[in-house]
Amino acid sequence: MTDKHQIENKMRLLKLGGMLETLDMRLDQAQKDGVNFTQFLEVLLEDEVQHRTNKRLATRIIRAHFEEEKSLEGFDFNFNPKLPTQYIRELATCQFIERKESVILCGPVGVGKTHLAQALGHQACRTGYNVLFMKASRLLADLGGGRADETWEKRIQHYLKPDLLIVDDFAMKEFTKTQAEDLYELIDRRYHNSSLVVTANRAPKDWYPLFPNPVIAESTLDRLISGAHMITLTGKSYRSLLRPNKDLDKEVVTV
Repeated sequence: MTDKHQIENKMRLLKLGGMLETLDMRLDQAQKDGVNFTQFLEVLLEDEVQHRTNKRLATRIIRAHFEEEKSLEGFDFNFNPKLPTQYIRELATCQFIERKESVILCGPVGVGKTHLAQALGHQACRTGYNVLFMKASRLLADLGGGRADETWEKRIQHYLKPDLLIVDDFAMKEFTKTQAEDLYELIDRRYHNSSLVVTANRAPKDWYPLFPNPVIAESTLDRLISGAHMITLTGKSYRSLLRPNKDLDKEVVTV
């Protein structure tokens, strides 16, 4: 067995996958460029660090359960000049998560709320935060199921654990009494402890009538809205920009 094979076996034993992947390339590079031992070892260690960083990022993205892997780099800010581009880029530094603040994205269908929410979530994953993306309807259905089988506390802990919880399509319709109570518990427990990003077609002032109990509505929304970064997206549909046939006029034929 050659020395190289012995080194590879020891790398496998120590789970140094990043170093193992680049060993041949680094050996060739060292021979060609006359790299000394210290430089060679430093480069190999950097390969391992990058490998582990990428692996942790991939794991965080999988656990986030994004509908699509969106990023700010993939968002066309020029499409809508009314967007507060600089404000959104400042949020992408994820300092709002460090400060345990929340973000509310409002606007009509198709203007890019879900894309931006997932892009902020993706940036949070890159920064090292744990993220979870959920449609509001699924979240409430899951908590409702927990009341039925007595696993409610376990289920709500799932939504309390992430550094950033993204709730998409919030306030689409009226809440039941149980849903309103679940929302209050979730938002109250996360308040000042971790961050939320919420997307909604309705403006916050229109959320209050959706709650059957005005006291719960006031208590819930005060915690959600107070101090949150509020961004209202307006303009034409961003979603139409992404359609493959966006430049084609559709012809309707009646037979």
